[in-house]
Amino acid sequence: MKRLTEFLEKNISGQKVLGLFILTNVVYTFMLTVTIPKTMEFANGMKLLDMMPTGYDLNYVSELFTSLGENGRVTYLTNQIPVDMIYPLLFGLSYCLLLGYFLKKLNKLNSPYIYLCLIPIIAGIADYLENFGIITMLKNYPELKETTAYATNIFSVIKSISTSMFFIAFIVVLITLGIKVLNRKTSANKELR
Repeated sequence: MKRLTEFLEKNISGQKVLGLFILTNVVYTFMLTVTIPKTMEFANGMKLLDMMPTGYDLNYVSELFTSLGENGRVTYLTNQIPVDMIYPLLFGLSYCLLLGYFLKKLNKLNSPYIYLCLIPIIAGIADYLENFGIITMLKNYPELKETTAYATNIFSVIKSISTSMFFIAFIVVLITLGIKVLNRKTSANKELR
């Protein structure tokens, strides 16, 4: 906990957190508007593995990769995956620091709540492991192994669960901070009367 606190204390200046947040969301927007749609053009309406929060099985992977065809699989491997190798690092770091920034505003940085800052890091690591699984399957297609599909699916589900947990925690922290600010203003107004 001490090392995490020191890391956060050094890096949670408002300017740094805002800059990372903007960069993270520029990359995310690029994926949502450029690389994912470009890859999905080949998918015949099927969702990419990255976009399936509840998971998939070997049959789905096989059907998707067949549907993508050679050009779609190459596009997945050379367009979507390279950008998605940048995003998990940005997501993990940016949202870890963002949560730390708001926890500091609540004076909760030196409490067990600091461990909430690890949730986006877990999501980022799971995203990388998911990507490595997808790369392996794309390169080995049509020879797909059930163990690779199963492991990749687990990392996809861990990514989506931890991402959801982060956003829930983040919303709770923001609401708590909002209540604290409102209470402070109410107290200040009462003292002025």
